[in-house]
Amino acid sequence: MSTSPTPPATRTSAPAVRETDAVAVAVAEADAVSVTEADAGKAVSGVGKQQRFPSGPAPDPAGSREEHRIRSFHARRGRITQAQAAAIERHWEAWGVELDGAPLDPGALFGDPELPVVLEIGFGMGDATAAMAAADPATGILAVDVHTPGQGNLLALADRLGLTNVRVANGDAVVLLRDMLPPASLAGLRVYFPDPWPKAKHHKRRLIQPDFLAMVLPLLRPGAVVHCATDWEPYAEQMLEVLAAEPGLANRYPAEGFAPRPDFRPMTKFERQGLAKGHVVRDLLFTRI
Repeated sequence: MSTSPTPPATRTSAPAVRETDAVAVAVAEADAVSVTEADAGKAVSGVGKQQRFPSGPAPDPAGSREEHRIRSFHARRGRITQAQAAAIERHWEAWGVELDGAPLDPGALFGDPELPVVLEIGFGMGDATAAMAAADPATGILAVDVHTPGQGNLLALADRLGLTNVRVANGDAVVLLRDMLPPASLAGLRVYFPDPWPKAKHHKRRLIQPDFLAMVLPLLRPGAVVHCATDWEPYAEQMLEVLAAEPGLANRYPAEGFAPRPDFRPMTKFERQGLAKGHVVRDLLFTRI
């Protein structure tokens, strides 16, 4: 088992654009919405436990701090730009989803019961999410994160690109999976560059675990695609081991184990930084049987 020479970059780094194809064009047109040196000076104070936005996102929608279990994430409010805050104020009521434990119908959420819905857990600043939504308008993307600037950025991108197939969910994805979604309601799951928790004592915090899959599998319809990617090779090997051990999933690349990098997943600045450090980026593609 090989290891990377340096720790992975933090997942919240803002993605960069691709040089080719329609996906890149969509992100390039919206690039001005992302955090830049120009608007960094316009950042407003970070959102703490007290809710800044009256209509959401809530600091803790499910009261999860009272629930004692190991989590795979740290809530990150951080500093938010005026553009991101304005996007939340304008669009949260229509496009935002609070993961508060109440039952959720993905078809009703997108206004189309026939629309296939893919769940993305951890979208960072949302550039790649917006690009994939623009490239595939016939698929709904329910994108979950707890990073308020990223939520605002994705909402701003969706507005700028005229996307109707993106919903931004705030809170703990475990609450969504465990309590809110009906069986066979998802056409796919995407987990791109989750926190690798590289220290051995923190491995229990990694998202891709057997217990996590036990929650996910009943929610995936037959043929649904589970797509994971990471630049932390020890975590990639753990992902492969966990996914391959699940009898309800079939590896699309059983001989190779890992999948070749798919063209439909946009290259990000974070990924380029990892490659520049000598990290090996691994994709895993499995199908729900």
